[in-house]
Amino acid sequence: MDLGWTLVIQALITAATVLAVLAAFWFGVVRPYLDRKVEEILETAREIEPRVKKGVREGLEETLRELPENTVKDSTRQFLRFGSGLVENGLSSFLGDVPGADRKPRKDL
Repeated sequence: MDLGWTLVIQALITAATVLAVLAAFWFGVVRPYLDRKVEEILETAREIEPRVKKGVREGLEETLRELPENTVKDSTRQFLRFGSGLVENGLSSFLGDVPGADRKPRKDL
């Protein structure tokens, strides 16, 4: 029976020693290292957001400056035609046929 208790006590002491060494390594080496790395990542993230905002703003301003004026005018004309056609068709569905619907659309829009 002495041999059995000796083996059990030896196993418990070995397990406690291994756990103590692992805990000391975790709290003394690994955890501070991870805390430093997390802090570095957070600092980098705080620095990235303003840079991205600035880059997007500058890129958008540059694109709008380089955009030909005719493109904007043509897009506006197409939007006006679409909107007026939509309103006319919507009203004609409520009020009936619109007089002069068979005429051609104006070219000056």
